[in-house]
Amino acid sequence: MVSTVKKFSLAVFLIAISVFAANAQNATMWKVDKAHTSVNFSINHFFSAVTGKFTKFDGTFNFDPANLKGSKVSFSIPISSVNTSDGKRDKHLQSADFFDAKKYPNMKFISTSFEKTSDKEFVAHGKLTIRDVTKDVALPFKITGEMEHPMMKGTVILGLSINTKINRTEYGVGTGSWAATMVVGDETDISINMELNRMK
Repeated sequence: MVSTVKKFSLAVFLIAISVFAANAQNATMWKVDKAHTSVNFSINHFFSAVTGKFTKFDGTFNFDPANLKGSKVSFSIPISSVNTSDGKRDKHLQSADFFDAKKYPNMKFISTSFEKTSDKEFVAHGKLTIRDVTKDVALPFKITGEMEHPMMKGTVILGLSINTKINRTEYGVGTGSWAATMVVGDETDISINMELNRMK
């Protein structure tokens, strides 16, 4: 009798573990619509804001509000795609004075967990790497909408909005005299408007 109970308990335990593992692996996979996604930033030069964007990016996005344990994100941005509408400034940003794109060609974010803060608002916790510095960050994001695509049968679209700030000096972006914040500010505003899609 004791042996039977033990076997039954073990079976229940293994089933529970297998269900948990399946849930952890089954977060919905979304494809980033690059034509309708933008990665933007703003930083002060003296007293005025200089705006720019990164025109290239790539990544994987698994997300399900009902399965945050199985949700994960990996995002990479080539530094060479920086665009501030000034070629000379863009080359300077790619130089060793700032991002050093030749030595560190990409900035990366890899999630470690997700947190729900309201019905449509979440936080992606993870590791952000810029140059040779990796730090734990929390990226708040909001679901701006979800619907079936009216012109692409069987396709669902999801809108996300990410707004946060990072301190460039914490990542060594701005070395030597450029590490000072009198000319170029230290706090950078990041705004990412993202459109994802998947098959229904």
